[in-house]
This record gives sequence, structure tokens and C-alpha cells, in this order.
Amino acid sequence: MATTLIVKPTLSSAFLGQKLSSRGNSKRSTPSGLFLRGPRCAADTAYGGNIPKFSRANVWDPYKRLGISRDASEEEVWGSRNFLLNQYANHERSAESIEAAFEKILMASFINRKKTKINLKTRLKKKVEESPPWVQNLLNFVELPPPVIILRRLFLFGFMACWSVMNSAEAGPAFQVAISFGACVYFLNDKTKSLGRAAIIGFGGLVAGWFCGSLLVPMVPSSLLPITWSLELLTSLFIYVSLFLSCTFLK
Repeated sequence: MATTLIVKPTLSSAFLGQKLSSRGNSKRSTPSGLFLRGPRCAADTAYGGNIPKFSRANVWDPYKRLGISRDASEEEVWGSRNFLLNQYANHERSAESIEAAFEKILMASFINRKKTKINLKTRLKKKVEESPPWVQNLLNFVELPPPVIILRRLFLFGFMACWSVMNSAEAGPAFQVAISFGACVYFLNDKTKSLGRAAIIGFGGLVAGWFCGSLLVPMVPSSLLPITWSLELLTSLFIYVSLFLSCTFLK
């Protein structure tokens, strides 16, 4: 009896151990089977297997490559480029082909704009050369200063005009006109290095502004003007414009 009790547990334990080991082997074999059946990594797949490729990558014409006409606007060019890049972003060669076509179109547009500017300058110069002698002599007295100088002087004479309008109810614009005339002579003297020439040009601008104002102001209906705006004030506005033009664009 004791022998039987001793042997049976031994047999049962061996049997259970074998059964457990077989279960363990089955559990261990499951991950290995899953590992063999698992998906491959990106390095194992063929290059460009399922990635969409740009079909017009080898088209020579950049407009046809992007699918737009030669008359397309800048917004249409950008829109076609962005659409194609989003569609073929995962294919490097397609994206490079799209970017190359886009850069060619931009470069061609820049060259055309530059040629247009050069053509305009050439045409203007040619017209000046073909103009009568008296027109050429007048143009010799005119120059185009840098934009900074134009804006500074425009601000100065605009300030004088605003000052005259705000002070119109109290006094006339004689003081502001005198300051504007002095500034005009100063700017001309700095340019021509001749005080006499600067004074003559400044005085001519003053007379020209007064003449235009005296001629045109009476034609303006009084109902359109404020009550405080006198004939003298309106004439002074023409004088400011004339002095600005004289000291800025005349040599």
C-alpha cells in the first residue's frame, strides 16, 4: 500500500510535469509563429512599392508638368505646386520634379519682369532723345531724387499746409508761406551750391503757385468750402505744392 502511494504520486507528478512542459512549449511556440507571420519592416519592402509616383516627372515643359497653362496667374501656379506636393510627398523624386518645375516658372517670371522694366526705361530714353530740343532742354532741369528725400519734403510742406488750415480762423498763412519759401531756398542751395540760383528758382515757384491759385480758386464754388477758408488760404495751398515741386524735382 505504501509502495503504491509512493509510486503513484511519482507517476502522476511526472505526467503532470510532462503535460505542463508541453503546455509551456505550446505557449512558447505561439510567439515564434506570430513572429514569423508578422509584417515586414519598411526596409524589407521593395523601393516605391505602393507609393504613388508623379506620372509627368519627365515632362520637359514646366507648365505641362504642373498641369497649368502659360497664362496661369501666380496663385494658380502656387496652388498647383502645393496640390501636387501634398499628393506625392512620400515619393522623393516626384517632389523634386515638381519643385524643379515650380522654380523654372518663377525664374522665367522674374526674367520677364526685369526685361519689361528695362524695356520701359529704354523706351522712355528713346522718346526723350527723339523729342524736340526745347523739350530736352526743359528735361535737363528736372531730376528724380531718392524716395526718402521726396517723403521728407512732402511731410514738411504738408505740415505747413495743415498748420495754415488749422490757424485759418485766427490769422492768414503769411508766416507759414514765408517759412516754406525759406525752406525751399535752403534745399535748392544745398543742391545747386548757388544761393542766387536757389533764390531765383524758389521765387519762381512762389510766383507760379500764387498765379495758379489766383486763377483756379475763384472757380471753386463757395458752397463746397468751409466758412473759415478764405481766398488767401486756398492760394497758399497752391503755393505749398509749387514750392515742394520746385525744391524737390528741379535742379
